[in-house]
Amino acid sequence: MISSSNELPSSLTNCANLTSWSSPEQSIYDLEMSATSIDAEAQVNAACDALLESHDPASMSSTEFLGHQFDAGLAWIHFPEGHGGLDMAPRLQTLVNTRMSKAGAPSPYMRNPIGYGMGAPTVVTHGSKEQKDRYLRPLFTGEEVWCQLFSEPGAGSDVAGLATKAERDGDEWVFNGQKVWTTLAHLAKWGMLVARSDADQPKHKGLTYFVVDMEQPGVEVRPLRQMTGEAEFNEVYFTDATTPDAERLGDEGDGWRVALTTLMNERVSIGGTVPPKGSGTISMAVDAFSKSPAAGPVERDELMKLWVRAEVHRLTNIRASQNRKSGTPGPEGSVGKLESALLNQTVLSFTANLLGPEGMLYGSYDLGQPSSAMDFSTPQKAFLRSRANSIEGGTTEVMKNILGERVLGLPGDIRTDKAVNWSDVPRN
Repeated sequence: MISSSNELPSSLTNCANLTSWSSPEQSIYDLEMSATSIDAEAQVNAACDALLESHDPASMSSTEFLGHQFDAGLAWIHFPEGHGGLDMAPRLQTLVNTRMSKAGAPSPYMRNPIGYGMGAPTVVTHGSKEQKDRYLRPLFTGEEVWCQLFSEPGAGSDVAGLATKAERDGDEWVFNGQKVWTTLAHLAKWGMLVARSDADQPKHKGLTYFVVDMEQPGVEVRPLRQMTGEAEFNEVYFTDATTPDAERLGDEGDGWRVALTTLMNERVSIGGTVPPKGSGTISMAVDAFSKSPAAGPVERDELMKLWVRAEVHRLTNIRASQNRKSGTPGPEGSVGKLESALLNQTVLSFTANLLGPEGMLYGSYDLGQPSSAMDFSTPQKAFLRSRANSIEGGTTEVMKNILGERVLGLPGDIRTDKAVNWSDVPRN
């Protein structure tokens, strides 16, 4: 029998104020582990101990501490030694993040989400030694922010249909075209650009991938105001912008394969994290329920359903993290991205309803360009911002197609333009 009061079950009473960067109540490392895994965990813990004993995050700037963390190989644990990693299993990064969070260390993801979650894995997979040496450390410390230049007005869900032109001129490339929905482009030093280098090839084969200086002449960044009032996203215009051929990632014409590395890591970055139990948007719902005088048994029942769903999502991400091998994540990463988008929107709609008239009170909607992405600082702002979750990083419909075709083995969509040269495909 469900109580008519809004008293919370004991499992929920202490979670209302947790955030996604808080210390977890239960580490995924409580799971049964082999002797090899325990040895690896001990090695990582020893490295964390040495870092924190030598460098107190409270006594130095975020940039300085993150530089020491990178040098200790604790930036991306699965990266090569000397490039921010220790050549260990990706799942051990959660242990590092937990230890750093408990010590009050800064979050590299919050300072540079596109660079940390997508740019670095692409550079370490496809970049030259010179590119790895040049880009990874300032990326991790947040000294150089990155952005992603994929989508265009005529190529959103179908990114491979993009039209921005890349023409080779000796030892450099010249770019002309437009990109859109570029997160934090107004702060970015470097951009990951996919452009069409050969229009007389099918759309997936005529693409090349580059690192582009966003501060050069010929790159114009214009804000795109969203429903929160902020301009977190931008449109970017290239007019004879250039980059050296040495800043190409992957071979000429191989841009789609390189782009898949970025996209697969993007989906894990957005929806595949392992937050503490009861944290994130579900904590907002719990807090709103605790304070709502109108919350009754119906709302309590709905909250418990959402809590269970959030916990299933968290545990699914734990399983994926434990099973993940080094290298580009597989299509299973689309599961986390798909569910996180739908879950966020459902939880925050429930939270907004619990707030009643207060749920409609939201600032001034003045235009501003934020210094971070995906700001969920208040329930009202989180509700508005979550509308983008089912679009960014690949739409919900694209995620379902990927899961249907590449995970479940269902027949693919009919694609009439896949083998046709891009220049012969009708465009509007």
